[in-house]
Amino acid sequence: MASFLDRLLNRDPDALPKNVRVDRALELVADGAQLVDVREQSEWRSGHAPQARHIPMGRLTNDARRLKQDVPVVVMCASGSRSRTAAAQLRSMGYQATSLSGGLAAWRMAGGAVR
Repeated sequence: MASFLDRLLNRDPDALPKNVRVDRALELVADGAQLVDVREQSEWRSGHAPQARHIPMGRLTNDARRLKQDVPVVVMCASGSRSRTAAAQLRSMGYQATSLSGGLAAWRMAGGAVR
């Protein structure tokens, strides 16, 4: 239940933070969050998380409709820079989205699957 202060400030205590570390991202995905990779096609082909949906950054506005609006979204890129922008864009469209800090490199180092 939201605290009085949260309600007063219109904050949702269950909302995702803007960025998450890889351990939290892995938990979110394991719990059913959608994983979106916003890297370019050549980057995607060089290796990606098997459960990720590929939506290059430039197509996000048009292709976000492929995502479920009521399921959290973890956005990844190579390092975390593009994913921060993409997550903010998704939040502005009504999605509960967060960016994976450290990107695919952090994902790999934490034992996240890559194919």
